[in-house]
Amino acid sequence: MKALKLFSIALLAGAVVFTPSLAGATLLSDNARSDEMIANDIASKIRQYVFYTIYDDIEGSVHDGVVTLTGKVTMPYKASEIARLVARIPGVREVDNKIETLPVSLFDDQLRSAIASQIYRDPLFWNYALQVNPPIHVVVQGGHVTLTGVVNSELERRKAESIARSTSGVFSVESKLRLDREMRSTR
Repeated sequence: MKALKLFSIALLAGAVVFTPSLAGATLLSDNARSDEMIANDIASKIRQYVFYTIYDDIEGSVHDGVVTLTGKVTMPYKASEIARLVARIPGVREVDNKIETLPVSLFDDQLRSAIASQIYRDPLFWNYALQVNPPIHVVVQGGHVTLTGVVNSELERRKAESIARSTSGVFSVESKLRLDREMRSTR
C-alpha cells in the first residue's frame, strides 16, 4: 500500500507536515520515503521563493513523484512560478497545479494589511515578526479571512483569531492555525 505524503508550507522552525493519508500504512516503502524527501524539498523551495508572502498559502501532496499543489496566492504569476520551481525538483515526475489566484480587491488588500499589522505589532507575536518569513498567514477573499500557519500555543492561536475577528470590515474568520506540538506529533 503506497502512502500519500502531504505537505504544508509552515514557516516555524522548518515545520513541514507529512501524514500518510491511507489508514494502516505503517511501513514506508522506498517510494514513500522518496515522496517525503521530495515534499521536504518542495517546502524548502517555496519558503525560499522571494515572492511568497504572509498573504499567500500553499499546501500540497506528493504520491509517487506526482505533486498536487493547492492553496491561494495574491498574484497569478506566483502560481505559475511556484509550479515551475517545483517541477525542477529532482524526483518530481508531474505537477498538478491547483493553486488559485485571489481576486484583485483594494478592500481585501486593506484587510490583509490591517490584520497582519495588528497581529505582528502585538507583543505576543513580536518573536514571529522578527523572522524573515513570519509563520502566520492572512488569506482574505471577499472580506472572508483564513488564518494559516503554525504558532507555539493555544493562546497565540486564539489571540490571532481574535485580532482578525475584531478588525473592521471582516465578514468571517476561519482559523487553520496549527500548534507546533501538533505538527511535531504528525511527523
